[in-house]
Amino acid sequence: MKTDSISRKADYIGITGSVLCIIHCMVTPVLLLTSSVFQNSTLRVGYLSLDYVFIVVNIVAVYFATRHYAPLAIKRSLWGFLLLFSVALLLEDVDPIFEYIAYTASAGLVITHLLNIRQHRVSHTH
Repeated sequence: MKTDSISRKADYIGITGSVLCIIHCMVTPVLLLTSSVFQNSTLRVGYLSLDYVFIVVNIVAVYFATRHYAPLAIKRSLWGFLLLFSVALLLEDVDPIFEYIAYTASAGLVITHLLNIRQHRVSHTH
């Protein structure tokens, strides 16, 4: 019963996680340059480690969103964007292009979750 509730809300969780990740990634450089709060290395490492939290949230959201009723194209898109998103976040320190790939993949996750919500509503309308 509880997993059914999670499955119904998985797309909303995924959208929220992806949007928060985009906001986090856009605000981080500004905060690192302008805030004295991040002089504390423990706080800075903790804040920068949020990338891993966003990856886990999106893995859970995609898993539950694709478990039952998602069409094959949406399933493939969600898992593909998730893979691209995860790899780009893990490699963003290697080359700046990965940061932009992560933005694009995150936007792709949001759009595909929205399409999944729409598809689910259309297919369950009586």
